[in-house]
Amino acid sequence: ALYKEETEGADYFNITVSTPLWSSDENRKKNNGLRIGLSISDYQQDGYEKQHQHLDELKRFSQSLARHLLTNQHTLIYGGDLRDDGFTQFILDEATVLRDRLQVNQLFVENHLAWPLYTQKENMKWYANYNTVVKPVSANIPDDIKDSINNTELFLPPNCPDNKYIWSRCLTEMREKSIELSDIRIFAGGKFEKYLGKMPGVLEEFLIAFNEQKPIFLVGGLGGLTQKLCHSIKNKTLAEEFTEEWQISHNEAYQDLQKIALEHSKHADYEKIKSVIEHISINDLAQQVGLTSEEYERLMTTPFVDEAMHLILRGSKFLSEHQEKS
Repeated sequence: ALYKEETEGADYFNITVSTPLWSSDENRKKNNGLRIGLSISDYQQDGYEKQHQHLDELKRFSQSLARHLLTNQHTLIYGGDLRDDGFTQFILDEATVLRDRLQVNQLFVENHLAWPLYTQKENMKWYANYNTVVKPVSANIPDDIKDSINNTELFLPPNCPDNKYIWSRCLTEMREKSIELSDIRIFAGGKFEKYLGKMPGVLEEFLIAFNEQKPIFLVGGLGGLTQKLCHSIKNKTLAEEFTEEWQISHNEAYQDLQKIALEHSKHADYEKIKSVIEHISINDLAQQVGLTSEEYERLMTTPFVDEAMHLILRGSKFLSEHQEKS
């Protein structure tokens, strides 16, 4: 991205400046700001045996997304991850630098938190460092589990199957709300193990977004769950990591969680997941975001951050113009 002090000279001489990833102020002002949801998380490194990308590329991608999308006056929506050196911090650090460079009072990043995460004082203190670039949004506790919680003001550790079920319901509630409030969803990375919901978080957010017919960008070349998802869609054959058997064998006490969730009809239905993923049309995904099928397949496979950004910016411009017309 180019910043104000870098374009002042060009503006003085009435010169229009652009790059493959950045357009002039005049073009940017035509954009109708979108609410863009980010489903990005890291994954366990395996010494490059299966994942052929370093996690630093996923970090660079998240920073690049923040820089370019915020510059184009879009609102970013993210869910959780308040760890030091986590993706929320990468995005908010970039937004802070951008705010100063663009000399504006505020940029727009919403971070959605599920209960009981927002009961932790350290999370709220963490927000204080970024109060000019982030709006914290606390999701409601689902009605069906309220009676199971003794004190909603206290943190509930996910240390037993019953507590893990409560966490799974709260995470689903947060994801459904944040996706409802998104115009677009972008997916990259994602882990298959050691998650706290009823299924891997990036997978659940993808299924919700797909069901809600949200425009979706799948960036599969940066590894993780999204890469496996792209392979499954392209080959119309479900990767083993998306099966219940694999999840049970790789996640401690997952079978117990599924049993409790099934009793309430809130479990992860892996037969339905298989049916959905194996019948997704790449052409339909591409048309929703204004790309050709060939371009969308490239988005699903490219290991290059700049190429992925170029395709996302093209698609977001199409969606912004389409929204304005409608």
